[in-house]
Amino acid sequence: MSLTTPLKDKDVMDLEVGDVVYLNGTIYTGRDMAHIRIMECLREGKEPPVALKGAAIFHAGPVVKKKNEEWEIIVIGPTTSARMEPFSETLLGKFGVKAIIGKGGMGKSTQEALKKYHGVYLLSPPGCAVIQAKFVQKLSTVYWLDLGMPEAIWVIEVKNWGPLVVAIDSHGKSIFEEVKEKALRKMHEILTESGGLS
Repeated sequence: MSLTTPLKDKDVMDLEVGDVVYLNGTIYTGRDMAHIRIMECLREGKEPPVALKGAAIFHAGPVVKKKNEEWEIIVIGPTTSARMEPFSETLLGKFGVKAIIGKGGMGKSTQEALKKYHGVYLLSPPGCAVIQAKFVQKLSTVYWLDLGMPEAIWVIEVKNWGPLVVAIDSHGKSIFEEVKEKALRKMHEILTESGGLS
């Protein structure tokens, strides 16, 4: 399925765990320090520098270089999303973020927030940072570069970026829970057949 940002409730509510998504439009990168500063903006009654309503936030720290006074992304790959778990409720509820993109699992609090506020968590394939950079049509601008290159918010335009896999959908289902349940069932079968549970 192909989607274009900013995303609407219907866009994400039509998605289910395991669906493959391709994104178009504006994407924001954001890691630990950017999330912390967004929370500081909220506490101080300030607006973040980017419009987060309907946004897709990519947990990534790109490698970027300047070429002819313009920024160019060399590589961009996902970072571990579990570190951003404490911020999910606020990003989805207060700011209206619709898609979180990263790698690895996210916990119950994110799962519940995605269901409550109609959001989705998408997995970006790790180890493909050079290939993923090719989907970037333009690097529009950067905010909070004082945090360092990987921690700044980079505003990027993407076209047919994917494949991204729906890992947690807006209906409360999680691919991580499904895999865990299947693994436990299989383990039980193996132990039963081998006499380990007798």
